[in-house]
Amino acid sequence: MTEHEPHHVSSSTGHVLTELQLYGWRPFQDEPDPRPLPDGNDVAGAITEIFDVLSGTLAETRLEPDLDDLLWSMVNLFHRSVLRIERQLNDNEQGQRRIASQQDGTEVKASELERLTAEGQTLIERRDAFELMRDLAAEHYEHQTGSAWRPRAGSRVNHRHLTSALIDSRDFLAARQKAKSEVMLPSGPKIAFSGGLDFNDHHLVWNVLDKVRAKYPDMVLMHGKSPKGAEFIAAKWAENRKVTQIGFAPDWTRHGRSAPFKRNDVMLDVLPIGVIVFPGTGIQDNFADKARKLGIKIHDFRKRGGA
Repeated sequence: MTEHEPHHVSSSTGHVLTELQLYGWRPFQDEPDPRPLPDGNDVAGAITEIFDVLSGTLAETRLEPDLDDLLWSMVNLFHRSVLRIERQLNDNEQGQRRIASQQDGTEVKASELERLTAEGQTLIERRDAFELMRDLAAEHYEHQTGSAWRPRAGSRVNHRHLTSALIDSRDFLAARQKAKSEVMLPSGPKIAFSGGLDFNDHHLVWNVLDKVRAKYPDMVLMHGKSPKGAEFIAAKWAENRKVTQIGFAPDWTRHGRSAPFKRNDVMLDVLPIGVIVFPGTGIQDNFADKARKLGIKIHDFRKRGGA
């Protein structure tokens, strides 16, 4: 920094790096896309290098008069990406309004609205990322030419908000989920139960659940709804003891082989006060590991093997 340059509390480059770290990529397909946004430092470095190489190569040559237009065009590349995504976002917003107005309580309509809402959120984040890249490039343009960059089409604005349709859709989905939860998840302390299909020590399962019920008389038992094994025994216990139970069956049609693990996520999203894990497979190991990371108390009987 030169002596005459004023002190910057936060440079545009720093702002870009911070924003790229904060606003991650959100998928809108059934399976999440593991690809992240580009690394903020890599983006900043690439843009800096583009401007430095062009300026250094063309300066003091016969092509120097064209340098201004070339650098302007580099900024405009990012600006055009913003405008393109804006058009997609407008189409998405219209789609959300149309689907929201057609809601009839069916799962099909609600799922379509969920997909459009997630897609809209992703488009917003992509647009914001390109806006940040455009602003960083514009800063380099001004530094190299001494003039502020201005678009020839569209306005140079920053969006850090959700569109009205997105807000409406998210409110609708939140209210719908709350209504479903109140039906599916009655009041009372939630205890989540997981065990393998081959575990059949019903004496141990009943004994453990009786002790938990003695401590929490109004408990609600959540389990994986397996057709046999530990979870089937737990379901029979709840039926016999008149304990409210909720079965979370894997959605094999939608999630395929990952269905049991997705089901684990749904059960733990309820944030039970405790989980009980009996011997089983990697499904039970996954369940216990995720519960531990969430800070949920675990009653682990996997190493006992039914003894």
